[in-house]
Amino acid sequence: MSSFEICGGHRLRGEIQPQGAKNEALQVICACLLTEEKVTIHNVPDILDVNRLIGLLGSLGVLVTKIDAHSWSFEARSIHFDFLKTDEFRKKVASLRGSIMILGPLLARFGKGSVYIPGGDKIGRRRLDTHFLGLQKLGARFDYKPEDQMFSVEAPTLTGTYMLLDEASVTGTANIIMAAVMARGETTIFNAACEPYISQLCRMLVSMGASVQGIGSNLITIRGVEQLHGTTHTLLADMIEVGSFIGLAAMTGSEITIKNVNYQSLGIIPDVFRRLGITVRNVNDDILVPSQDHYEVESFMDGSIMTIADAPWPGFTPDLISIVLVVATQARGSVLIHQKMFESRLFFVDKLIDMGAKIILCDPHRATVIGLDHTHPLKGIRMSSPDIRAGVALLISALSASGISIIDNIEQIDRGYQDIDKRLQSLGAKIKRIEG
Repeated sequence: MSSFEICGGHRLRGEIQPQGAKNEALQVICACLLTEEKVTIHNVPDILDVNRLIGLLGSLGVLVTKIDAHSWSFEARSIHFDFLKTDEFRKKVASLRGSIMILGPLLARFGKGSVYIPGGDKIGRRRLDTHFLGLQKLGARFDYKPEDQMFSVEAPTLTGTYMLLDEASVTGTANIIMAAVMARGETTIFNAACEPYISQLCRMLVSMGASVQGIGSNLITIRGVEQLHGTTHTLLADMIEVGSFIGLAAMTGSEITIKNVNYQSLGIIPDVFRRLGITVRNVNDDILVPSQDHYEVESFMDGSIMTIADAPWPGFTPDLISIVLVVATQARGSVLIHQKMFESRLFFVDKLIDMGAKIILCDPHRATVIGLDHTHPLKGIRMSSPDIRAGVALLISALSASGISIIDNIEQIDRGYQDIDKRLQSLGAKIKRIEG
């Protein structure tokens, strides 16, 4: 097990390029299963979760070719369905929640698909009902074998229909869209997730020959086609990395330029950081965060304490709640952080409290942060990364802290952030990887 050793308390400076979007990559790579023709994808991040999915597709029989460091091609001419019954498949699925999104494409093109209960971050209950209810409405027969923890879907023919999703699940929406693009007739999906990643998936499918309307909204209309073709697609910058780097600059009092961020796709992310008093400037398509010795939390118009809560897009993404919470520990003022979607995502705050942060964990979903205003730096400690986003939040806190911090279980961070230690070193960070 590897660790990071961080010597904190140093200001950083320079430019950093966000990687391609992890969550988009997982969707569009699964979409390659919808055609036997070549699909080329650029700006693919070199991270564990994405590499695991690419390896999974290769084991399924997809011809996978690495073109360069961040470009891949996929040709799903045939699928080895016997592999779905193997222990190797079970292990690969158990390490990657995004593996659930192979079901929609397999069902659409081959009329069947199976998957074991997928893995991923342990951040609370993450049900799969939306996926299967949507596929059932398209005509799929659903079967669950609890003794094997295996889900299977089968349908000789899928038929378009109207559906109102019980939750705006991003991966659920993606799975249903990928199944519906080859269903007979018209499918209407209301309360669809409308994150930029879903929009990107839809645009890619349209370039493959699909008929999708309402892209970018929560009402998607799809008219099924008989087959899809190859295409070339380029991923957006990862907005979670962009938000992480904004938080890093604020916590360490650094001046950092974040390059080529696709600013229009960031939604309210820059504004949420501005509510914490952080200066975020859009320069062309870059973000400049100038050095600030202090940043002050805004109050609501009636003078009440600022509340930052996650919500389905275009609300504030839950993947940045951990970052915002850490940044608030050194703000001037107080803020209530309300994590609505996952009941275990705030449990890493005990480590921040050990570092000297003033946080009251009200319940599994809410924490009140009393900012230290950079008058009392956090202190370095030894800690362990519980999941991808909390791991990076702890890394940011360690870079701002006085003394030495050790973060164990950094494989969790590597799942979502490419070469994060090397990229931070280029900004002047004192961080090194210790191989276990």
